[in-house]
Amino acid sequence: MASSTGNEKSVNPVLRISQLDALELNKALEQLVWSQFTSCFHGFKPGVLAHFEPEVKAFLCLILWKFTIYSKNATVGQAILNIQYKNNLSQTEKYQPLSKHQKLWYLIFTVGGRWLEERCYDLFSNRQQQSFCKIKTYIGFGSGLLKLCGLVNFLIFLRKGTFATLTERILGIRSVFCKPQNVRQIGFEYMNRELLWHGFAEFLIYLLPLINVQRLKLKIFSWCLPIAGLSNSENSLATHCRECSLCGEWPTMPHTIGCPHVFCYYCIKSNFLFDMYFTCPKCGSEVQSLQPLEYKIEMTELHG
Repeated sequence: MASSTGNEKSVNPVLRISQLDALELNKALEQLVWSQFTSCFHGFKPGVLAHFEPEVKAFLCLILWKFTIYSKNATVGQAILNIQYKNNLSQTEKYQPLSKHQKLWYLIFTVGGRWLEERCYDLFSNRQQQSFCKIKTYIGFGSGLLKLCGLVNFLIFLRKGTFATLTERILGIRSVFCKPQNVRQIGFEYMNRELLWHGFAEFLIYLLPLINVQRLKLKIFSWCLPIAGLSNSENSLATHCRECSLCGEWPTMPHTIGCPHVFCYYCIKSNFLFDMYFTCPKCGSEVQSLQPLEYKIEMTELHG
């Protein structure tokens, strides 16, 4: 216990998120290598790799293992994050690389186990004998048990922060930093500005739906253009139905709201639905009743 405690103090612990990021980077690299490899066979008959896909993937993973774990004691994802594997079974306080047996067993557990899981169904699916069915059942049970153990190991990893995978725990290898991590100098000025801006943006997102922008715009418009008194000649629908009081165009399906001004049906209907207290932007009258313009007045204005 004393030696293991000293060993724990001698190495720099790796953050849980860094170990999980390294695993995700490894998966991304494998997918990238596989996609680049399969792109070489686009000109061949479709499905040419389907029968040998598990073996080809195992071969590519074997090459990756040779140039990562076997040569540098670290996967590609770990190398990017300044992490490498340490032989946690050693009794010395100094860093000890992985032994050859640990590297080989790592290959067997990761590459061999994945190949067996992908090939198991094909190996025993066409076998109707009772012995092969039992073997298939045992392999399925073993695979489920390993996944359950992997789940338990992951929960323990979240609690203690060591041995992110079941393979690492079985082989006694753990992730450590290659070099001591420097203390980061953090400047909070940029962070404060970002927090202030995000807080202001969230406040606006919450506040803007509560503001009747259309009514406010009409109110400002009425202030900028003061309402003048209407003369007797102007106090008729015929003189004001040449343009919509909202869009300024020739009114489509002209309607009135009880004042001497005319609106397109869609303009006044949409504004009234949006704001039940809508008022005319020209004279400030409230909506009394939405009525269509009389046919004779409309034809008089068309010929006027």
